[in-house]
Order: sequence, then C-alpha cells, then structure tokens
Amino acid sequence: MKYIMKGRKRRHLRWLYVTVSLTILLFIVSWAMLLLGSTIYPVKDVISVLLGEEIKGASFAVHSIRLPRMIAGLFAGFAFGIGGHIFQTMLRNPLANPNVIGITTGSSAAAVFCIVILHTSNAVVSISSIVGGLVTVLFIYVFSKGKSFSIGRLILVGIGIQAMLNSFISYLLLVGAQQDIPAALRWLSGSLNGSQMHDLPPLILGVMIFAPIIILLGKQLSILELGEQAATSLGVRTDRTRLLLIVSSVCVISLATATTGPIAFVAFLSGPIAKRLVGAGYSAIIPAGLVGANLVLAADLVGQFAFEVRYPVGIITGIIGAPYLIYLLIRMNRKGEL
Repeated sequence: MKYIMKGRKRRHLRWLYVTVSLTILLFIVSWAMLLLGSTIYPVKDVISVLLGEEIKGASFAVHSIRLPRMIAGLFAGFAFGIGGHIFQTMLRNPLANPNVIGITTGSSAAAVFCIVILHTSNAVVSISSIVGGLVTVLFIYVFSKGKSFSIGRLILVGIGIQAMLNSFISYLLLVGAQQDIPAALRWLSGSLNGSQMHDLPPLILGVMIFAPIIILLGKQLSILELGEQAATSLGVRTDRTRLLLIVSSVCVISLATATTGPIAFVAFLSGPIAKRLVGAGYSAIIPAGLVGANLVLAADLVGQFAFEVRYPVGIITGIIGAPYLIYLLIRMNRKGEL
C-alpha cells in the first residue's frame, strides 16, 4: 500500500508539473501575441491599453487586432485539443480524431454553405457548424455500425464521408459568388486573420459550458478505455457517458471550426503529446487542451514572423502534423492495427 500511495503521489506531481508548465508557456505565447506585430509595443503600454487607457496606435492594434486574434487562438486551440483527445481515447485509436474521420469537414461544409450560398450572420454559421458536426457523427455511426461495432470500420467510413464532404465543399466554391471565394478559402485554410471580438462569444461560451462537462467525465473516460464490460461492471453508465462526451466534444470542435476554420492537425496532435507528457494514471484532458492552445498560438506566431510571407496558422500546423500522420500510419501498419 505504501508503494501504491507513493506512485500515485508521484503521478499526481507529474500531472501538476506538466499542467503548470503548459499554463506558464501559454501565458508567455499569449503575451507574445499581444506584444508582437508590425510595431512592437512595450509591456507597460499593452497593460495600460488592456486596463482601458487610450494610447495612440497601441489601442487600435491591441484591442482591434491582437487581442481578438489571441483569444480566438486560445479558445479554439483548447477546444480542438480536448475534443480530439476525447475521440482518440474513447475509440482507443490515435487515428480516430475529428480531422481524420470527417467531423471538422462536416462542420466546415455547413459553415461554407452558409458563408458562400446563404450569406448568413456569424451566429447562424456557428449554429450550422454544430449541426453539421453532429449530423456527420450520426452518419458515421449509422454507416459503420454493421453487426458489431468496429473502430477500424468507423475510421474507414469517416475517411469516406470526409472525401465526400470535401467534394461538396469544392462544388460550393465553384458555384459560389466570386467575391465570396477568397474569404471562404482563407477560412478553410484555418486562420486567425480577421478575428473580431463580436465573433468570439459563441466560442467562449461553448468552451465554458462544455469543457467542464468533459473534464468532469474524465474519470469515466479512463474507465471506458478498459472496455465495455469492465466499465459496466465498475458502475459506469456507458451509453450516457459516451453520448455526453461525443455531443460535448462535437459542440466545442464545431464552434472552434466556425470561428477559425478547420485548423489542421491540432486535434490530432494535442492528445498524444499531452499523454506522453503526463504519463499513465492521470487524465490528460486539461493538458491536451493546453497543448492545443499552445500549438495554435505558437504556430500563428511562426506563420506571421518566421517567413517573408505571412501564412495562416492552419498551414503551419499542417506542416507539423502531416509527417506525424505518415509516421503513425507506418507504425500501425507494421503492428497490424490497420
């Protein structure tokens, strides 16, 4: 018993150390987003602007451009991080994340339809994005059900639906009005450009409502990893828990997609990185969200300042994530998991 308690304490300290470190790193990159730009403002000026003081040049740059961009990246990254981790953990497969199985593509298709064809408000785009994500999940479940549930079948069906939805998005871009195409393409690449404070309340509210639900269900999620029979024998109401986790995850992912576009591979990378940092024995939900937020903000800084041309954040995360996807596919194929 002494060694068990000692091990538990060591794992808790590791989780605490990782979470605090990721939070400190997030604080640093968030401040970098506020300080850096075509003009670099001192910390005291940025603090004064945030406290309501008017400073020529700085007030507009911070309030209208940098602060909305930082908040959008922070909340969207956190949403992608926890949402991707939930799907990967619940389905016990690193490929079973919203990017690969088409959930973000479903949200994107609904949002692009509203932007290009219907010309609706941002609130309607957000709602349609959530509905699109939920409908995509439903279709994936129905078509992959078969005689018995198979994770491999679910992933293959998801990839097929994603391809179909990508074709639908291409069609929308072909028939849409010419003046709407650049905005839609910029949004589809995953970008924080043009983020405005009045567009962020749905995302912020969604994360504040659904993230606590996901975190509170973290213990049940860990038990679900043991399998259906083991979870049921330990008193977990598996169907209700799985439904709450799926709906909550799809809602935060869809809201993030509606706000920033489908930022590539953040949902895919955050969970594995967080689990590697935290180790076994503790929930990685919060660390996964923090990793996602750090990835988005850091990638946006790289896209803005590391090259002569400024690139959207989705291009940078895609460059980071694509090699890992290839490596994962090769490793799983060698193990016979594909």
